Amino acid sequence: MNIFDIEKFHQFDNLGLIAKEIVEGFITGLHRSPFHGFSVEFAEHRLYNPGENTKHIDWKLYARTDKLFIKQYEEETNLRCQLVIDTSSSMLFPHSKGSKHLHNKLAFSVYTAAALTNLMRKQRDAVGLTLFSDRIEFHSPPKLSQINAEIMFSKLSELIQPQNANLRKKTNTTEVLHQIADNIHKRSLVIIFSDMLAGEETDKLFQALQHLRYNKHEVILFHVTDHSLERNFEFPNRPHKFVDLENGQVVKFNPWEIKKHYISSVKNYFADLEIKCGQYHIDLAEADINKDFSNVLFSYLVKRKKLY
Repeated sequence: MNIFDIEKFHQFDNLGLIAKEIVEGFITGLHRSPFHGFSVEFAEHRLYNPGENTKHIDWKLYARTDKLFIKQYEEETNLRCQLVIDTSSSMLFPHSKGSKHLHNKLAFSVYTAAALTNLMRKQRDAVGLTLFSDRIEFHSPPKLSQINAEIMFSKLSELIQPQNANLRKKTNTTEVLHQIADNIHKRSLVIIFSDMLAGEETDKLFQALQHLRYNKHEVILFHVTDHSLERNFEFPNRPHKFVDLENGQVVKFNPWEIKKHYISSVKNYFADLEIKCGQYHIDLAEADINKDFSNVLFSYLVKRKKLY
């Protein structure tokens, strides 16, 4: 499926992302705003033309220059949303050499993000995109412009091309999330797509998520995993060779020998993640890549609309 086929998914059209908190830029419907009327940003001045409405004349500038100028504003927007996608090599799991079609965590994230972009642009929401591994690889702040949308879809399209699958790409989720929290200056809805399988200290990773909340951003975490293999460890009872996609380390063993211990450890980690997200008021959405991304997203939007 081509990335631009996302526009065919009309089942999302009537399901808005209902924002739970005050976010700058909200103007209509169920979005609550800290401002009255339209929330727009000043862009530039232009000369006043006789007969125009005098509402937006900059009288302070007139006092200084003795000329009439009109304040021009950027296009109104309902919401600022930053989509953040983990592009490290662990997101390429399960990885198949030579495959012409990607069915992995990254592809699932890309299609879901593209569907959200299409939905939010129809709602006149400003959308931006951040791609990261052990550093920020691409960052586009939220905008309503068609040019920005085309750039975003182009970047998303590149990610799902098999020839662009980049192994040995590490992740530094903690540092990157801190950077994102510091660089997004306006209150926004931040939607993160990641498997959260960083090789970092768990507490530091949770502190980075808390940093986003401390800066007044609303955060949704799409926790993207292969439930069958990564959670339930459903591999055949025979010796396997496991390769770390980020550093190339190879380990050989029969998965059934450690299955019970593995499942217990992973369950505890994900339970801790769920608890921490609850404490920090981060909306956690479990995303199993074995399910169709459109069904996962549709179910999440329905649940969110009922709750809020």
